[in-house]
Amino acid sequence: MNAPIIDPLQGDFPEVIEEYLEHGVMKCIAFNRRGTLLAAGCSDGNCIIWDFETRGIAKELRDKDCIAAITSVCWSKYGHRILVSAADKSLTLWDVVSGERLTRTTLQQTPLQARLNPGSSTPSLCLACPLSSAPMIVDLNTGSTTMLPVSIPDTGNGTVPQSRNKFSDGTPPFTPTAACFNKYGDLIYVGNSKGEILIIDHRTVQVQAMVPVSGSAVVKNIVFSRNGQYLLTNSNDRTIRIYENLLPFKDGLVALDDLDKTLNELDGVEKLKAVGSKCLTLFREFQDSITKMHWKAPCFSGDGEWVIGGSASKGEHKIYIWDRAGHLVKILEGPKEALIDLAWHPVHPIVVSVSLTGFVYIWAKDYTENWSAFAPDFKELEENEEYVEREDEFDLVPETEKVKESDVNEDDEVDILTLEKNSAFSDSDMSQEELCFLPAIPSPDVPERQDKCVESSSKLVDSNQSGSPLSEEAEPNGHTTNHASSPPEEDAGGSRMKRKRKPSEKGLELQAEKVRKPKSSGRLSKVKNKSVVDQDNGNGFHGDDVSD
Repeated sequence: MNAPIIDPLQGDFPEVIEEYLEHGVMKCIAFNRRGTLLAAGCSDGNCIIWDFETRGIAKELRDKDCIAAITSVCWSKYGHRILVSAADKSLTLWDVVSGERLTRTTLQQTPLQARLNPGSSTPSLCLACPLSSAPMIVDLNTGSTTMLPVSIPDTGNGTVPQSRNKFSDGTPPFTPTAACFNKYGDLIYVGNSKGEILIIDHRTVQVQAMVPVSGSAVVKNIVFSRNGQYLLTNSNDRTIRIYENLLPFKDGLVALDDLDKTLNELDGVEKLKAVGSKCLTLFREFQDSITKMHWKAPCFSGDGEWVIGGSASKGEHKIYIWDRAGHLVKILEGPKEALIDLAWHPVHPIVVSVSLTGFVYIWAKDYTENWSAFAPDFKELEENEEYVEREDEFDLVPETEKVKESDVNEDDEVDILTLEKNSAFSDSDMSQEELCFLPAIPSPDVPERQDKCVESSSKLVDSNQSGSPLSEEAEPNGHTTNHASSPPEEDAGGSRMKRKRKPSEKGLELQAEKVRKPKSSGRLSKVKNKSVVDQDNGNGFHGDDVSD
């Protein structure tokens, strides 16, 4: 991307559909950390990995034991593994490079979403949000599960309260609950049906703090920004809320313990609320005050400056973009297909959306190049103009007007080995090898079947034997001669058709002169290998005839 020639006054958000991807019926998507690979879960249980630079398929992960639709996909921190949750209640961990299935775990409920622990390069723990039970921590190696508390009992110890009403299988009724890890994976943020955000230590599974959400509406989605500074919630009251994270990005659990010790005079729920007020603070609220629509798959941009949310209305493919100050800056309108998933590229202003029909649409920015950024006096022309050079334009510049030499010492060594850290990937461990691209495997050409070749050959023979204008005569060398362009005429025998030509005026004069010329005796001329055409009647005779 040529950043110097981009107009800085343009917003850094997508505007138009640049391209779309098609492979089966895709249901959910996820970028890797660098945005070079895009994983898409399909309705047939397969996971497709797209090379986002070439927009081609780099890998296809096929599970013979899974034919149900994929509900979510999640990359590990350095991109070597992918976690796939499916509608058949399974969690499958894949090795991306080899395409091998590492583990497969079956839960009691269908997981709507599953996330790997971002604090480990080779995670074995994941956070699953089932359809009708509390979020749980799943050990992918052993298959063991640990339920998370979803509400605060009167005692305030963080245990799950018992419910009187139960389903036929003994499980309590439950509203789907959203949950996510923080940036380094030591804390879990759970949004429950009471309109509360619970901050839980994932090791002890104890509630450390609680933040009430205004309106007390059911929290449907909860997600952190890429840098861990902001937390987004999507509630049933049709409002997207942004909270600022007041805890340090690293060692957040240690900071929570310190806050807990400073508030010993409080107890129970009041203490959890007091700690929560020092963990999160409400920053912004987003809603459509006119249509009051529900939102689907809201998320942050890669740098956290923009917030997007998809319209949950049927038959609408609309994406709303707000800046962090709360202003609606753009509404992207796509095809008349419902939107089911959204993802913002980690680095570039690109949004990828999934429609109900299974297409993946890529929204990109419509750049307007500003070439005057190279020089203040640069003039852009609407059309070509004749240029007249100045008299002194190509004169040698005097020594006094030369630009002063720079003070850079050309003898200094230039460091070309040390890598500068990108601020967007400040948490990267340089000792870990990150997977950014997959080797391309070209698909083999499909050979033509033998019966098709025989069929085409027979058709060619039939066409040569037919009386079509394109195959009227066949030459010995295989070429066909077409006489359809010449008007036919009948010769003396009436059996052949020839071109008839009217004699010209000059031809008549030559013929008259030839008649007046006396015939020569004793001289024969034999014309070989050519035809002499009588200019009078257009009839010709071959060279074996004797001429005058």
